[in-house]
Amino acid sequence: MNRMVKVNLTVNGKKITASKGEKLLWAALDNGIYIPNLCALRDNKKPTAACRLCFVEVQGKDRPVTACTEIVEEGMVVNTRGNEALELARSAFELIMASHSLDCRNCSKNGSCELQVIASCLRVKLKPSNLRSLPVGLIIDDSHPSLTYDPNKCVLCGRCVWVCNKRNNLGILGFAYRGFKRMVTTFEERPLAEFPCQECFECISVCPSGALTLKSISSTESAAVD
Repeated sequence: MNRMVKVNLTVNGKKITASKGEKLLWAALDNGIYIPNLCALRDNKKPTAACRLCFVEVQGKDRPVTACTEIVEEGMVVNTRGNEALELARSAFELIMASHSLDCRNCSKNGSCELQVIASCLRVKLKPSNLRSLPVGLIIDDSHPSLTYDPNKCVLCGRCVWVCNKRNNLGILGFAYRGFKRMVTTFEERPLAEFPCQECFECISVCPSGALTLKSISSTESAAVD
């Protein structure tokens, strides 16, 4: 990406500039324009667009596109609040939340949770009203001395998988199964404590939902609840 070359575009009526080759999502966020997203990481040059939350409408295109995969172009006109894009994002968010273990009061991410930010932006409730709740009921992995993994709070964004595999080349975390049973786990679903974690805690820093937390935080909260 040539960061010296700039392009001009308009997002929600606001004229902004971005580096040539930049993804639209980062261009918007860098200019104070929030677009809901869960799976995107700036270092990941090949985004999967798996969460389906960053839909926007681009003038000249027949249908909404995902901002995390769309490259900025000179003169591009973007609307992040178009009805069609919002409906797609809201539907995707409700599907995510239908199987999410909603326990904001006792969650370490409460107040800084990306799910809360997204719900506010899309003007929807955290608990879907149109879908039946489908809790997954998975076992919490508390085996590691420094961190806790609660798969019931995982939103399958894949951020932790990417930093563990691509950035740190450890390969401890990965996806297993398909459909409703899909989950982030370890090889053979063995406890985290059995793997050579370097305790960089990057998986915790990129987790948007509180599925991965530091053990010290978890312990403090448990004591407070008791």
